[in-house]
Amino acid sequence: MSGFTGLDLAVLVAYMAGVTVWGAWLGRGQTRASDYFLGSRSLPWWAVLLSVVATETSTLTFLSIPGVSYLGTLTFLQITVGYLLGRIVVAAVLLPRYAQGRLTTAYHLLEARFGSGTRRLTSGVFMGTRLLADSVRLFATAIPLALITGWPYWVSIGVIGVLTLIYTYKGGIKAVVWVDALQMGLYLLGAVLAGLVLQGAVDGGWAAILTQASEAGKLQLLDLRFDLGVPYTLWGGVLGGAFLSMASHGTDQLIVQRLLTCKDLPSSRKALVGSGVAVIVQFLIFLLLGLGLWVFYQGRTFDRSDEIFARFIVEELPPGLTGLLIAGVFAAAMSSLSSSINALASASAYDFWAPGAGAEDDEERILRAGKAFTFLWSALLVGGAVAFIPMSEGSTAVEVALSIASLVYGGLLGAFALAATGSRADARSVRLGMLVGIATVTALWVGAPDAVAWPWYVPIGSVLTVALGWALGRGNRKKAPPPLSGSTLP
Repeated sequence: MSGFTGLDLAVLVAYMAGVTVWGAWLGRGQTRASDYFLGSRSLPWWAVLLSVVATETSTLTFLSIPGVSYLGTLTFLQITVGYLLGRIVVAAVLLPRYAQGRLTTAYHLLEARFGSGTRRLTSGVFMGTRLLADSVRLFATAIPLALITGWPYWVSIGVIGVLTLIYTYKGGIKAVVWVDALQMGLYLLGAVLAGLVLQGAVDGGWAAILTQASEAGKLQLLDLRFDLGVPYTLWGGVLGGAFLSMASHGTDQLIVQRLLTCKDLPSSRKALVGSGVAVIVQFLIFLLLGLGLWVFYQGRTFDRSDEIFARFIVEELPPGLTGLLIAGVFAAAMSSLSSSINALASASAYDFWAPGAGAEDDEERILRAGKAFTFLWSALLVGGAVAFIPMSEGSTAVEVALSIASLVYGGLLGAFALAATGSRADARSVRLGMLVGIATVTALWVGAPDAVAWPWYVPIGSVLTVALGWALGRGNRKKAPPPLSGSTLP
């Protein structure tokens, strides 16, 4: 076992210092809130594509997904098919709606149909959910740092949070997107290099790994059972994954903000749909790594499944390469955390502070408020990650984070579906439908987690929200937005 050497430390420190300085430098010359939060709507689609993938997968992919296949099979991949289908729907239906006006957040769209109260409600739901889910992500990142240094988890979490805050505060969304693009390339390179190490570490290489995995039934891709209690089936994957992707990429400010940085609608569509293809490839790579680790460790039991790949990196890789892969872990974490901080600050400034302060048209004041919110949300995310430490036994972090997000995504997606159609729903019925949908799936998560698996939460919440919004609505004087007449995002 090589452990973590001085060379590894040098690689890690050089990378993290370089990223922090570069990200801060990218933010030079920003004087308006639209520069800071929307990149002046001028970022290239391919960089946004990479940022979307880096943001949504992050450390959970790097550390947790190998643990999913280590403990199970490849059936998690079924969900990624739904992810791609959901993105196609969003590109066809919701992106044109965003292209019709100068929207600053995803929830601005709802104000046009259901008023400012609905906008604030949905934005608030986003904030609470993002805080919980991304606190879990941040905790997962602290695992390898704690293994390397021997620090307590809370110290590791604090170090990562502070470094990410520096370039996010200085650089804004432009720094977030470009650093995301770099960091996605780094952690994918790290995954490929780990695969090459496993080729030499296991007798017979990947041919032997796949043979043993096949004999154990771990190469299973499809599960055709219709069982709501099984998380990874074809039906739950395609339907649940599609609904989850429609919600996360069509209603979540974390992703929508990136799409609004593109110069026009075709660019946003290419970034969104292309990210779906990239995610399928990425998940496959990390699931296969999990099978390689299962053979390498001969099915050994670990305290946390999220530690399996982290321990392999620290203990088994040669000097230098260990540092590179640990840098990849931090790259994944910092990309997700910086994205969350910037999106939460954006929603806080645009959806709550600016209307309340009468500063909706004052870009300079919104910029100053947004930077203050950047500090606030950084502290809250670090605190949430620390609070997750005693609750981290059992499920992989990726499943916990997806479950938390799925609790509210159904309500959000249902509200956007009602806004995008000419339904009879009004503000009162939409809010009631959202609350009932969210409360129902939360009750299922708490009271019957084995009866209904998390991929079904978004479809259930969406259907309830739409049904109640339509049935209890009394008509809305504001009509649905007309079909898009042009293809340029303002």
